[in-house]
Amino acid sequence: MAQLERFKRGSSVESIGDSLLANGAVIVENLLDDALLERVNADIDALVAAADPTIRHLNPTLDAFFGQHTRHVTGMAAKSAAFANEIMCHPLYLALCDRVLLPSCADYQLNLGHLMDRGPGAEAQWMHRDEDVWIHMPRPHPELQVATILALVDFRRENGCTYVIPGSHRWERDREGRDEEKCHAEMAAGSAVIYLGSTIHGGGTNSTADEWRRGIHMSYTLGWLRTEENNVLAVPPPVAAGLSTRAQQLLGYGVHDAIEDLGGYLGMVEMRDPVDLLAEGKLV
Repeated sequence: MAQLERFKRGSSVESIGDSLLANGAVIVENLLDDALLERVNADIDALVAAADPTIRHLNPTLDAFFGQHTRHVTGMAAKSAAFANEIMCHPLYLALCDRVLLPSCADYQLNLGHLMDRGPGAEAQWMHRDEDVWIHMPRPHPELQVATILALVDFRRENGCTYVIPGSHRWERDREGRDEEKCHAEMAAGSAVIYLGSTIHGGGTNSTADEWRRGIHMSYTLGWLRTEENNVLAVPPPVAAGLSTRAQQLLGYGVHDAIEDLGGYLGMVEMRDPVDLLAEGKLV
């Protein structure tokens, strides 16, 4: 059975980054301390309880992909300040994005922050690469995405923990993964599996009778790509104004300024950076 390299909280960022680039995925154990984990869960407990796992999704493909045994809380940055300011802006995630994404952009952005609570009967997702949402990007191309599944409860194989296929980020596109190549990211609450957008992975089958597997799927992408989640609508100005400047930038309020790279700028409002307009109370 394939194995992923595991690191403790506080391990060398360089070592974690080396392993991520070499293997396509890593596990960081106890990334969140108990206090932060408790606050994030408290922020979304009521929202998870109220979520309908049988909702209709954007299209039939997503209906099949997520099934009818998963509760969703989207736009996490609008619903948990702890998520927005402390998880989305976590120094480890940003350091890895600096290394993987910054060579291809002036700044990166949040792609989506999406909680998935996969219940009993949830079937394994099909093997996929997250970067294929940008299927029209010509190949070869640099890494487009750094992604993570953050465990808010203990992840076990029986409750459908995420699986990844190490090394698949280097495969030819027509090579398909096999079950024996999967590595199941079993880990304690507060831990995270971090992977590249080019790495094959999926959610596992929840074969338990009464156990829900709660985790946050969060990813970052190049600042000049359109994101899966419309973060400026999901986190409107009155909510974004209460977040840190870095959180605002990651949510798409910051201008993607490539002037120093002899490029242009993207996302301005009235010829200014929306982050400055937020600070001045001019975006409502």
